Amino acid sequence: MRYFVTGTAGFIGFHLARRLLAEGHEVTGFDGVTPYYDVKLKHMRHAALSQYPAFRPVIAMLEDRAALETAIAECKPDIIVHLAAQAGVRYSLENPQSYLSSNVTGSWNIIDLAERHKVKHLMLASTSSIYGASPTVPFRETDRTDAPLTIYAATKKSMELIAHSHAHLYKTPTTAFRFFTVYGPWGRPDMALFKFVDRMLKDQPIEIYGEGQMSRDFTYVDDLVEAILRLSEVIPGEDNRVADETVETLSHEAPFRIVNIGGGQPENLMDFVEMVEKVLGRKAIRQMLPMQKGDVPRTFAAPDLLQALTGYVPGTRLEDGVKAFVEWYLEARAELTPS
Repeated sequence: MRYFVTGTAGFIGFHLARRLLAEGHEVTGFDGVTPYYDVKLKHMRHAALSQYPAFRPVIAMLEDRAALETAIAECKPDIIVHLAAQAGVRYSLENPQSYLSSNVTGSWNIIDLAERHKVKHLMLASTSSIYGASPTVPFRETDRTDAPLTIYAATKKSMELIAHSHAHLYKTPTTAFRFFTVYGPWGRPDMALFKFVDRMLKDQPIEIYGEGQMSRDFTYVDDLVEAILRLSEVIPGEDNRVADETVETLSHEAPFRIVNIGGGQPENLMDFVEMVEKVLGRKAIRQMLPMQKGDVPRTFAAPDLLQALTGYVPGTRLEDGVKAFVEWYLEARAELTPS
């Protein structure tokens, strides 16, 4: 099959594209390679993907409609997986305009062009940040999500709403999936695990926000990719409507569905820190800090719909995932060091 994947120089897009290529699919990877973090890591990811003859990279911005349309037309994709976005909750406080440009305007371009090129399934990456600081756990896809705490979350919610309206009008089968604290090898330098390991190996203090009184539903990246691939085969429609209406999100007005991708096993932040210490074999210098603007006290996925649709729930143990990241980091850090 032919896949058009946005964000292939990014963390999740790289892993998805590599899995697809390894299974014999054709992948066109579309990425702006923006300097949100050191582009050296992004170039390393694309270099790894370029070892596969069936990978075709296109370097351009989502907002560049002409470049995007040309790339999609040349790819003739069966499935589009839209993972590219301006990421990072905290950075949205510094540069909110970049989130509106990429996550709203860029996503609109993808949504509209998917219909124009008649793809079989449009898949959109959303976020658990949409649930905000909801006191009701676990977070279910049927919960109200109209109180986001950051511009990042608001732009992702906007993308979901636009996609639903478009699917109603033009009938493009669309699945939006909400990620929960994805981690693993090749991760972003602004993510907690990357920062913790990097600073601990340098005997520098790690910053622990919320005085450590937070919890996250961590999802190992390979589990996330497995869930995406399984969902790609479940094209939203009445033939796969889940009987339990308290769980199902398939719209009655459009071939559109929202699905959590998370294991439903949240971990306390301090337990996470102790696990990283155990894997590295050294103690962290802990700098306890208050909650940052936009942070939420917990994330906690209800995986019932994912399981009903695919028979799958992410299950990699956190310790195993942390070990895999550390092994990758120790091997890659020489290349990651700024020249």
